[in-house]
Amino acid sequence: MSEEQTVTYELDGEIALVGLDRPDKRNCFNPTVMKQLREAIERAGEEAKCGIIFGHGDNFCAGLDLRWAAENWKNGRSQRLPFPFNRNTYFEAMARGNIPFIAALHGATLGGGLETAAAAHIRVADETTYFGLPEGTRGIFIGGGGSVRVARLIGFARMQDMMLTGRVLKCDEAERYGIVQYVVPKGQHLAKARELAAKICKNAPLSNFAITNSLPRLQDMSYDDGLYFERMVAEYTRSPESVERLRQFLDKTAPRVRPDQA
Repeated sequence: MSEEQTVTYELDGEIALVGLDRPDKRNCFNPTVMKQLREAIERAGEEAKCGIIFGHGDNFCAGLDLRWAAENWKNGRSQRLPFPFNRNTYFEAMARGNIPFIAALHGATLGGGLETAAAAHIRVADETTYFGLPEGTRGIFIGGGGSVRVARLIGFARMQDMMLTGRVLKCDEAERYGIVQYVVPKGQHLAKARELAAKICKNAPLSNFAITNSLPRLQDMSYDDGLYFERMVAEYTRSPESVERLRQFLDKTAPRVRPDQA
């Protein structure tokens, strides 16, 4: 019996489009989705310069498939998913993989959906997007790195409020609190993500890798260690491509930074 296809993958030039494809289930996660998502993200890291993760249908992702959980966690069975959390989860494959990822969000972005968005490097949301962490009302706890990544985006106190009270954030609140960097009109989230991805693809790949993998680690370091590590990364990213790009700037053949750039 063939495995249900729950994740789509498309390579559009240098951009990989990874889509959650269980619209009738609000793109909720089960082991099949998580396995296929990890495979798609790893494939994107080999084939593309930038990735976009989005949801088919009316929502990005409403989190864990509660019907699956209720069936598989009964009778004292372990509440753990079939594979334990480790560096091979799709969260880590996206957060600290080979390429930057943009999350294009709309509709429900709840629980594990918010944790997934937090693992991306840039988040774009259309005005229909709403955010929540309803695990407390379900008698469970987050398990996709949200206690680290979401808390770093919005702060411990706000996250605790959302988990204890079931508070739902609208799109403008999410932007104000730092969950998303861009808010666009309804239906424009994927187009904006493509626009940003095209810009990212123009960067030196080694610089992109340093930005997505070094900056998060620097936040965990002491002041002195951070400065030392920054210098090491700066030396690591210096390459023949760096020299060529500097020459293009001096020759006035490279784009200039303008105040009207979004």
